[in-house]
Amino acid sequence: MFDPERVATVTFDSYSTLVDVDAAERALAERVENPEPVSKLWRARSLEYTFVANHVDAYQPFYEMNRDALQYALSAHDADVSERERDEILAVYHELDVFDDVRDGIRRLRDGGYDCYVLSNGDPEMLDSMVEHADIGDLLADTISADEIGTFKPDAELYRHAADRTGTPVEGIAHVSAGWFDVQGAKHAGMQGVWANRKGKPWEPFGDEPDLTVESFHELAEELGA
Repeated sequence: MFDPERVATVTFDSYSTLVDVDAAERALAERVENPEPVSKLWRARSLEYTFVANHVDAYQPFYEMNRDALQYALSAHDADVSERERDEILAVYHELDVFDDVRDGIRRLRDGGYDCYVLSNGDPEMLDSMVEHADIGDLLADTISADEIGTFKPDAELYRHAADRTGTPVEGIAHVSAGWFDVQGAKHAGMQGVWANRKGKPWEPFGDEPDLTVESFHELAEELGA
C-alpha cells in the first residue's frame, strides 16, 4: 500500500518511463523491411544482457549493451545493415520521443517540495542527451547512472546507491518506472515502487505488486498532494 507520508524524494526510470523506446522502431523502418520484431528483440536482448551482466561480472556501459543487442537483433532477422547504419539506428536513443506528461508532471512534484532524480541503467552521456531532449534539466536535482557503480537494475545495490546519492533514507524514496523488474527491484531494496503503466498492460503475476499504479505522473502528484 502506497504511503505518501513516507515520501521525500522521487526517482524516475528513463527509458519507457520518461521517453518512448518504441520510437526507435521508426529508425529501423528506414533500413529494415519488417522493423517491429527486430525492435522487440533489440529491447528484450538489451535488458537480458544487463540481467546476465550483473551475475557474470560482464558490466559494460549501457550504450554498448544496447549496441550489442541491436547487432544481435539485426543478425537474427538477417537484416542487411552496415555497421554505419547500425550506429545511426542506435543514435536514436539520444532523441527518443518524450511522453506528454513528463515535464508538467515532474514540475508539479518539484513545486510540491519533492526532490526529483533520474535513476537509470543509461550511462551518463545517454542521460545527459535524454534530459536535454526532454527539456527537464531545470526540474531535476540530478541524474544517477548505473555506470557510477557498474551494476544494473534490479540489483538492490543500485537503489541503495541512489539513496546515498540523494541523501534520503531508502524508505523515503518513491521510484517510478514502466519496467516491472525495476519496480520490484526498488521495492526489494526498500523503496516504494510506483508502476507507470504507459501501455495499459496487466501487471506481472510473478513477484510483488506495485505500491501504486499510475497512468501518468499527474496521478502520482495527486497522490502526493502536489
